[in-house]
Amino acid sequence: MRFDEWLTAAPDWLSGGPEWLQQLCYSFYQTWIMDGNWKFFADGLRITLLTTVGALILGVLIGVFIAIVRSAYDSRRAGTRPNPLFWLLNLICKLYLTVIRGTPMMVQLLISCFVIMLPRGERELLMCAIITFGINSGAYVAEIVRSGIMSISSGQMEAGRSLGLNYGQTMRYIIIPQAIKNILPALGNELIVLVKETSIVTTIGLKDLTKGAQIIVTNTYNTMMTYISLAVIYLVIVLILTKLLGIFERRLRASDRR
Repeated sequence: MRFDEWLTAAPDWLSGGPEWLQQLCYSFYQTWIMDGNWKFFADGLRITLLTTVGALILGVLIGVFIAIVRSAYDSRRAGTRPNPLFWLLNLICKLYLTVIRGTPMMVQLLISCFVIMLPRGERELLMCAIITFGINSGAYVAEIVRSGIMSISSGQMEAGRSLGLNYGQTMRYIIIPQAIKNILPALGNELIVLVKETSIVTTIGLKDLTKGAQIIVTNTYNTMMTYISLAVIYLVIVLILTKLLGIFERRLRASDRR
């Protein structure tokens, strides 16, 4: 619908109002209402959230495993020779951290999509994005968790072992719960970064929020309102996550006082 046609059908208060207000309302109409353009944002938001949640779960699993391996290797008694298999596992973890943290996220996504996995449909593209972002996030989560584990006094491990717990049980019931309280702000920051980084999945053809905005721009040639709307959506997501993390932190602090 052209501007003059839209203005004819607009309410009297708007058709007789200032021109800047008419242009602003028309831009909003083009971006959100015309031809059901809001569906591009809704579908893109679904892809963005699925990618973020899937990558976060995978990243935490990878990160915790690597953090436990590396912290166990670093905290072994001085002068003792490590088990060859344990030494090799630690070496693989260090190589993984070096490669993932030393290469750009977009390059990893392109390699995983167009060199390794070669996905065809949207579902396969989504799985490729989740796996790639999960592997990337796992490297940063690993260092965050490892710093939290190393911040716990070694006496905590000794106390757990003296109670008859093995290393895995001590980590699960004593060390990790305390470490989580120390690393929660850093983990929350990693989650927020992950949400924003998912915007690069447009490079592999996945229709996320950013791709939806690009499609709307192609259809309407309205760049200002579309990209501002995109920025506002990401901002709202980040604000919601920040609020939820703040509530979770306060509950953890309240449990410490009991």
